[in-house]
Amino acid sequence: MMESADNTATNARPALLVANRGEIAVRIMRTARAEGYRTIAVYSEADREALHVRTADTAVAIGGNTPAESYLDIDKIVKAAQQAGASAVHPGYGFLAENADFARACAESGLQFVGPSPEVIELMGNKRRAKEFVAAAGVPCIPGFQGAQEDAALVDAAREIGFPIMIKAAAGGGGRGMRLADNVDQLPAQLRSARSEALSAFGSDELILEKALVDARHIEIQVFADILGNTIHLGERDCSIQRRHQKVLEESPSPAVDTVLREKMGAAAVAAARACQYTGAGTVEFLLDNSGNFYFLEMNTRLQVEHPVTEMVTGLDLVAWQLAVARGEPLPLAQEEIQQCGHAIEVRLYAEDPHNQFLPQAGELLHWREPAGAGIRIDHGIRAGTAISPFYDPMLGKLIAWGSSREESRRRLATALGELELIGPKNNVGFLQQILDEPQFCAGAATTAYIEEIFPDGVSNKDTSPDNELLALAAVLNHERQISPAHVRSGRANWRTGANRLPLVYRLQYGDQTCECSLYCDGGHSYRVAIGEQVSNIEVLESDGNFSRMRVNGMQSRQFHLHRDDSIYLLRNGQQWHFRDITQAPANRSCGPGSGRITAPMDGCIVEVLVKPNQVVRRGDTLAVMEAMKMEHPLKADRDGHVIELAATAGSQVRGGQLLLQIESAEVTSDETS
Repeated sequence: MMESADNTATNARPALLVANRGEIAVRIMRTARAEGYRTIAVYSEADREALHVRTADTAVAIGGNTPAESYLDIDKIVKAAQQAGASAVHPGYGFLAENADFARACAESGLQFVGPSPEVIELMGNKRRAKEFVAAAGVPCIPGFQGAQEDAALVDAAREIGFPIMIKAAAGGGGRGMRLADNVDQLPAQLRSARSEALSAFGSDELILEKALVDARHIEIQVFADILGNTIHLGERDCSIQRRHQKVLEESPSPAVDTVLREKMGAAAVAAARACQYTGAGTVEFLLDNSGNFYFLEMNTRLQVEHPVTEMVTGLDLVAWQLAVARGEPLPLAQEEIQQCGHAIEVRLYAEDPHNQFLPQAGELLHWREPAGAGIRIDHGIRAGTAISPFYDPMLGKLIAWGSSREESRRRLATALGELELIGPKNNVGFLQQILDEPQFCAGAATTAYIEEIFPDGVSNKDTSPDNELLALAAVLNHERQISPAHVRSGRANWRTGANRLPLVYRLQYGDQTCECSLYCDGGHSYRVAIGEQVSNIEVLESDGNFSRMRVNGMQSRQFHLHRDDSIYLLRNGQQWHFRDITQAPANRSCGPGSGRITAPMDGCIVEVLVKPNQVVRRGDTLAVMEAMKMEHPLKADRDGHVIELAATAGSQVRGGQLLLQIESAEVTSDETS
């Protein structure tokens, strides 16, 4: 049993080691400290300066960079706990949170594992065994197949179930090892892909099949149980908005669940938890069809990423409850005492490029300022200067809004996203804003097919290039910096001050495009900026740090800007724009689209190479598959031609920017690729 936080006999605080990183580690430490615990962090070499390390009372280095070298190394975590004098370990989510061997190792070392027993983790961690178990307890399950693993047997089973078919890793979670097959022709390739990812992620390539409910809702029920036999639920969360089976937005309560359905789903979730003698926080996940029928998906034996929306509508602290259960105390409330008030919505902030297949991004976080306001909460583990590492999940944090109604919650969240100041790696803030403003979401009608249907290509193409007014703003702010006293003293100023009859010409680069801006100084801080045929009139009224008040074509506004070396960053409606001043730079001969140079977009591992030297390929063909930041990413040809160089093989660890393949341009006939 965990040592009580109210240890008056020794007047010593019990110590809790958080076996995780990032926002969840910081969030757990916040509650643990309030509950009277001394907090202990562990950190990899890549996380040496991370916020969770600075937040903890004690931090222990465990070395390495990759998860396998650090946060997944059971021996290192246990030794760190012993070294720092921990009496208990909280696993957070991800990493070792649902690893029965870790829970067992903690118990064998005299450490209280804040979670269920190893036996329950093993039972519910395997989708095949979990489905069989909960079905016996009377919980409805999706029609499916779990049995022989040969392709022929799986194909026969899929035909009998009926397409579309969802392929799942039996030992999986978090969307990894999941593939959708719409017909029998797609099945063999999807089985091969699912096995590969499952083996890499979970050490097991066992698969199960389920009938795919493509227009269903993803509803999960938060359950809690203590060691005294009390088991309750805290209502539902709607997690239907997903991309590649990874949740993007969650809310509570669900727009699709009424009081009667909530009682039925809650009772089924409690039955599943009681049947396996569950303790602590858990989540039972269901698919809900449009007829009101629900089916068991899986049970997550840990705290969920989206737990804040439950906390916001119930007013409870789920981590405090976890610690109380681990100490052997009864649940603080009975089922009839649980009340929901208002509505909460959470969005996940990711370092990813919505314009480029949501490719994860790494790099330095140059500027960070979180929004505030009534009903706003943000959980994160970052600060200005944080290095977003390619070794871990690209989630930066979670922004949550509560309101007395769903619409008030939505409006508050949209406003907070617009006020978020985030400069650094490309991110999904603009994409989240589009979701919050989209009519189907506003109506509460989104299903698991929502993103694929409404945003098949991510953020709309109109947002991929800045308009001329934004370019003019960038040119003016860039010039204002050039004529600032500090910049002049540094000897880096390019242009003189004062009124000019002739334009000052700036060349600004954004992405792989370049724009020429002709800037006329009308005296003081008033400018005319010509870009092509369009002229913008801009006056800088005042400037204070990163904000300038400006009059643009007669309209006043405030503009956030950040200068770094030859770059200027602007924020507009939550989206960041990065411009480089290349006015005095030599012509850039970098390879653009269609270069034939296929390079690694970030550090990672090559999972599979699908082509051979001299093979003919077409633009858009998948050449290789790379795993990075917990996801598989297809690497595609950017031109028609022949593969003339293969610089990496399956299993190769590669660095961002490293050349992987070279394609020589050539006309390709249909006969060559058939």
